[in-house]
Amino acid sequence: MRILYAIQGTGNGHLTRALDTIPALQQRGEVDIVVSGIQVDLSLPYPVKYRLKGLGFVFGKNGGVDFYRTFAKASSRSFYNDTCQLPVNEYDLVITDFEPVTAWACMRAKKHCVGLSNQVAVLNQNVPKPKETDHMGKFILKNYAPTTAQYGFHFARFDDTIFTPIIRKQVRELEVSNQGHYTVYLPAHDDHKIVNKLSRFKNVEWQVFSKHNKQPFQHENISVQPIQNDAFLQSMASSAGVLCAAGFGTPSEVLYLQKKLLVVPMKNQYEQVCNAAALKHMGVATVKSLKKKHLPKISEWQEHGEPIQVHYPDETDAIVARIVQENT
Repeated sequence: MRILYAIQGTGNGHLTRALDTIPALQQRGEVDIVVSGIQVDLSLPYPVKYRLKGLGFVFGKNGGVDFYRTFAKASSRSFYNDTCQLPVNEYDLVITDFEPVTAWACMRAKKHCVGLSNQVAVLNQNVPKPKETDHMGKFILKNYAPTTAQYGFHFARFDDTIFTPIIRKQVRELEVSNQGHYTVYLPAHDDHKIVNKLSRFKNVEWQVFSKHNKQPFQHENISVQPIQNDAFLQSMASSAGVLCAAGFGTPSEVLYLQKKLLVVPMKNQYEQVCNAAALKHMGVATVKSLKKKHLPKISEWQEHGEPIQVHYPDETDAIVARIVQENT
């Protein structure tokens, strides 16, 4: 059986999930990989047959997506050409983890396409939602990478077609401790703005990992260093807690490691607002931004927050087996 597995390259969560998904797929057939996106910090230890520009988002420095740079880097002609040229009909099974070129290539070819992502789960009617609905955000999420069958990942099993997160082997094997510091990863925020806000907490060591700064620096009780996978994981595993965006990969790993968690959803990202709503439903602390009015809540979390109990077994093989059985 020939399998095409397509991965969204903007945001590391899709790639970290692929590290465990690809071997399970390879046990069941010959796998070709598609990766599209323009902001990737991780690399795959597998050959990528199709590396495409796609329609990735560019993280800004004000807490959200930089739409100007996103549209400047986007090319509708390139995207259209890629959807025409990607040979999806040569495959027995096509799976996309929120990768749009493959999804739209299948749509054009009237080819069955399986969606396997957190974004699919976010749209499920049984998943907790924010009080205010962002209709445009919901429309974009629904049509960005349309599929004919949907299986999702979320922080809890809200539905029969929703699975708990795939936690990569590297994280499962981490030695967990509490050295008292707090790990921070907010890729859509400016480093100096983060430092300015966190410097108000004088008796706390903050280890900030940056997507924007290539040189490490220290400011009083705050260290800032470029995001690097091993260093970030070690910091997270030995932390007292983690402050991060409301994506899916990092919060899932924080919950698995039994660390207390505080999330700040990115602006203009409906998926992250929905993730934050689901986490809040589970008892996780959330703040809308790093504005001054939210700092007391950060202080309360730092002083009194507790980890949330979750159970994330390794079910990758069973998930892949079910998808193959139900779609071939």
